[in-house]
Amino acid sequence: MQMKTKPHSVLVINCGSSSLKFSLINPADGINIIDGIAERLMTSDAKIIIKFHHHLKNNTPFEKNLAPPFDHKTAIEQLVNCLTEHQLVDQISAVGHRVVHGGEKYSQPTLITPQVAKTIDELAKLAPLHNPANLIGITAAQKAFRGLPQVAVFDTAFHQTMPEKAYIYALPYALYQEHSIRKYGFHGTSHYFVSKQCAKQMNKPIEQCHFISAHLGNGCSVTAIKNGQSIDSSMGFTPLEGVMMGTRSGSIDPGIIFYLVEQLGYSLAEVNNILNKESGLLGVSQLSNDCRSLEKMALNNDSEPKKIRLAKLALNVFCYQIAKSIASLSAGLNQLDALIFTGGIGENSAFVRRKILKQLSLLNFNVDDQANDTARFGASGNICQQDSRPCWVIPTNEEWVIAQQSSQLLKHGLKQDT
Repeated sequence: MQMKTKPHSVLVINCGSSSLKFSLINPADGINIIDGIAERLMTSDAKIIIKFHHHLKNNTPFEKNLAPPFDHKTAIEQLVNCLTEHQLVDQISAVGHRVVHGGEKYSQPTLITPQVAKTIDELAKLAPLHNPANLIGITAAQKAFRGLPQVAVFDTAFHQTMPEKAYIYALPYALYQEHSIRKYGFHGTSHYFVSKQCAKQMNKPIEQCHFISAHLGNGCSVTAIKNGQSIDSSMGFTPLEGVMMGTRSGSIDPGIIFYLVEQLGYSLAEVNNILNKESGLLGVSQLSNDCRSLEKMALNNDSEPKKIRLAKLALNVFCYQIAKSIASLSAGLNQLDALIFTGGIGENSAFVRRKILKQLSLLNFNVDDQANDTARFGASGNICQQDSRPCWVIPTNEEWVIAQQSSQLLKHGLKQDT
């Protein structure tokens, strides 16, 4: 007999320019019923993968290659077919959408109305690579799930507690007043989740906790959290600012842009592409934006010397920049209860964590090598020695936050508690 989920499950959608990730989640306990991805949309390699978890009698993964034009709308149609086949459509109470940029307007999850959708579209000028894709997912989901509430959960929302001294740039103030040019911060849902989880691990009320959270993946950001609230973050007006990332440069001397354009003849479009897609770990190593590949190359003495050197250099720059950002953001805190690592690299790379912590010995972080090597692939724990400041590895779960906050918004207006 087909097992049915609880009637308050939330379908979470994270829509990118060429991909659509999704999860059907029980917001009460965070258990996934299904999850998957449609990727390489609008290309000849487009495909969709759906994983049905153990709650279902028929849990064989579904994978299908589809010829173009296979876009976001057809991806959601394929998802609806699978949900229908497994008798899950009637169990969905809402659709929660990850939206990257909410500007100053949205500091909480928000029910998507025509006016909200219009504002998200207007905010696309602040996130041209993200908000338009998020809107595509919203529009497609509204057509596929007519009558279901659609909720936007914003990456920038958690950082709306930053004080002016943290978010104002040293530019003419009129640029902020008239054009909203300021620091916004991103990965807020992840920083929010892991800070709450770390507080639970330390058996301390989140309102009394002071953390620095490092979300390290292909995109990376570091956030200072005081009394459970974001007070500063490494990412800024766009997700390009801050530490070195997979393909993004992070913060550089702005004069480099003028030099590239005026002296070397690059167009602004070419500079934008370099900074967002050809820099970071990929740019320095000239090998890969994948930290795992670079670690393997750096530790392989049989590789070409040049490849070994560049892999090591990329990792050294990466770890040093993150350590420097952590130390810098600690200036905003009057105490530091723990450092938190999360994200694909933060959760799984013992190598990267070790190098960062060794650079932070001045802040009394002393890594426990055995604990550090153990905290991988979903395992959490304090990876520092008992006589030093704690450093926790906490797997993030942004989808659960989106599901939970969507459900709470519909039930109670909003009461954040993860």
